[in-house]
Amino acid sequence: MSQFNFVSDLQNALIMDGDTRGPAPRWKKKLEASMNGSANTTRSVLSVSYNTSFSGVQPSTKTPGKSAEAKAKKSMTTPTKTPGGGDRFIPNRAATNFELAHYLVNKDTNEKSDEENDPQSTTSNSNNINNTNIQASARKGEHQNLIAEVAQVGDTVKSGRILCYQNKAPAAPESHTNPLKVVYSLKTPISTKSGSRYISTTSERILDAPDFINDYYLNLMDWSGDNIVAVALGKCVYLWNAANGSIEQLTEYEEGDYACALSWIQEGHILAIGNSTGVVELWDCSKVKRLRVMDGHSARVGSLAWNSYLVSSGSRDGTIIHHDVRSREHKLSSLNGHAQEVCGLKWSTDFKYLASGGNDNLVNVWSLGSGGVGTELEPLHKFTKHQAAVRALAWCPWETNTLASGGGTADRCIKFWNINTGSLIKSVDSNSQVCALLFSRHYKELISAHGFANNQLTIWKYPTMVKQADLTGHTSRVLQMAMSPNGETVISAGADETLRLWNCFEPDPLAAKKASNVNSNAKKSVFRQSIR
Repeated sequence: MSQFNFVSDLQNALIMDGDTRGPAPRWKKKLEASMNGSANTTRSVLSVSYNTSFSGVQPSTKTPGKSAEAKAKKSMTTPTKTPGGGDRFIPNRAATNFELAHYLVNKDTNEKSDEENDPQSTTSNSNNINNTNIQASARKGEHQNLIAEVAQVGDTVKSGRILCYQNKAPAAPESHTNPLKVVYSLKTPISTKSGSRYISTTSERILDAPDFINDYYLNLMDWSGDNIVAVALGKCVYLWNAANGSIEQLTEYEEGDYACALSWIQEGHILAIGNSTGVVELWDCSKVKRLRVMDGHSARVGSLAWNSYLVSSGSRDGTIIHHDVRSREHKLSSLNGHAQEVCGLKWSTDFKYLASGGNDNLVNVWSLGSGGVGTELEPLHKFTKHQAAVRALAWCPWETNTLASGGGTADRCIKFWNINTGSLIKSVDSNSQVCALLFSRHYKELISAHGFANNQLTIWKYPTMVKQADLTGHTSRVLQMAMSPNGETVISAGADETLRLWNCFEPDPLAAKKASNVNSNAKKSVFRQSIR
């Protein structure tokens, strides 16, 4: 017999026994409403109720609630197979109270079902059906009521969480070092935004430079106005043509001798080389020919600087000599302003001052001589604020009276000096050894080369000295920097025996386009005025 036939027969039997006059009893209305609902739900409830009351069959134990409870109990008793209790970001079954969680999730549903199945709201004519529903709901909610009595005091839950997570991962011991820390902590974006422009933070090209001498006090690279890069590798000096990429060996020294300083003349093919024996050589690189040798120092020549036909050389003996390359008697004067090796020399952009830095932590500024040749014998200014050797020197191209200097490992500062007043303008801690400094020609910015710990090139906004970008790639300290003739590219030489080219000062194409449009509009306006 089907369920619906069984229900209709039951209704007929109850109608025959009861009073047929007057409105239908409440139990009949509830039965009809339940029959008009979901077929699956009606069948499930009726099969449980009537089978219990009339056929004597026990209610089915394969209900969704009880099966979930059985699975929860089984999962709680089953030990986890993950070492240490599982992942800390996955709920821990052993520590989760599934019974309490099930009650909390279905709390509102249980309260509604209890209100609907309140025995006081039933009528006297529905004793059999209501008793059956109450018994079924009591069996179904018996377990939840027991949990509620244990877990609740009034409306407040004592303890328990629906999802329980493990504790945080234990901290590593103090002696532990993560080898991947540098990989994840080092930021290496392709480009970074600096104000209104983007700076490429990756090198455009990498050249191999074997046997590049790792010596802080030497100056082993320079870029000529003819786009030729001269670099000393071991006991040889090479010329690299940046336009076509060709390489030519200029000279090779005998065993024990090597080049210590390289410097191109402002215009032409003449290269000055200071070597380890204390002499300065002049080479015509277009003919690969040595023109002359100028002596005067008793130790190696580590720094050179040109001023037209005058070349100044700084030596480990602490002296600076001015050489007139046109004269047979080339030695004009000797300056004794340093107690230790002179490792930095730079003429100002207007060629009125010569700055020298030494291993004695001094920065000396020499003014042009009264005759317009060489310098005065006594320094104009003697700056003593640095706490380490000063090798990095740069003159500001748009403020000819401003000098920038950088100190070594014990100092790490970039300082700016006013030559007119002899005062310190600004000092910035770069947090690493300063090896070289260059001012940009297209932007009011400064680029610095550094050593440990990041071995990076840093671009600063001038004069605020706000860091714009870090150019990373070298695995050892960056010892040398030089700028291309057009001022757009910087080449760096590192102790990792590589040369890297950075296009970090390229002019903004939008700004150039706007300038060209302005010029074209100006020309058009002049032309229109001429034809009126």
